[in-house]
Amino acid sequence: MTKDARLSLVLAINLLMIAGLVVVGLASHSLGVLSSATDYVGDAAGVGLSLVALSMSRRTRGHPRATSFAALINASFLLLITLAVAAEAIDRLVNGSPEIHGLPVLVISVIAAGAMILCARILGSIESDDFNMRSVMLDTVADAAAAIGVAVSGAIILAAHGMYWLDAAVALAIAVIVGYHAVRLIREVLDDLQRKPRAS
Repeated sequence: MTKDARLSLVLAINLLMIAGLVVVGLASHSLGVLSSATDYVGDAAGVGLSLVALSMSRRTRGHPRATSFAALINASFLLLITLAVAAEAIDRLVNGSPEIHGLPVLVISVIAAGAMILCARILGSIESDDFNMRSVMLDTVADAAAAIGVAVSGAIILAAHGMYWLDAAVALAIAVIVGYHAVRLIREVLDDLQRKPRAS
């Protein structure tokens, strides 16, 4: 399967998950689920951008820096999203969290984790210098990890009939981890862009 086909399939799965996450997130009042939905919007935009960059890089004159720029934009957007999630999570931890409905959070998060694991398998192995595909894989793995974390918090909230703060705590922890990896990828891409020649 070509990169274009793999990315197109991942894009379709992301779009399907966005709809489900938004509906369940609003109904359950879960920041974890809503942050996942926002992240999936970023992923969908990143995958679309990656498809455009791949097309540009194959043109006759070529754009050797196009995929690196796509990775930089994608990773930067992911970082902005994680900062927004972290801010909302801190606000909920300080000022109190609304009631979270654990069962729908658990169900949709398990489905989302499965979908992202499938996407990671679709993307397959990636060359270390392919920053464009690495940025997409980062988003995908981050989403799978986030969904698993939210599923666990949903299960605990369901079993305890409380502990709603756990939803915000998990969202904050995931934001910190994803943000760290996004910053690391941004630095690697910037170093790569300094070495690559401009299109002639």
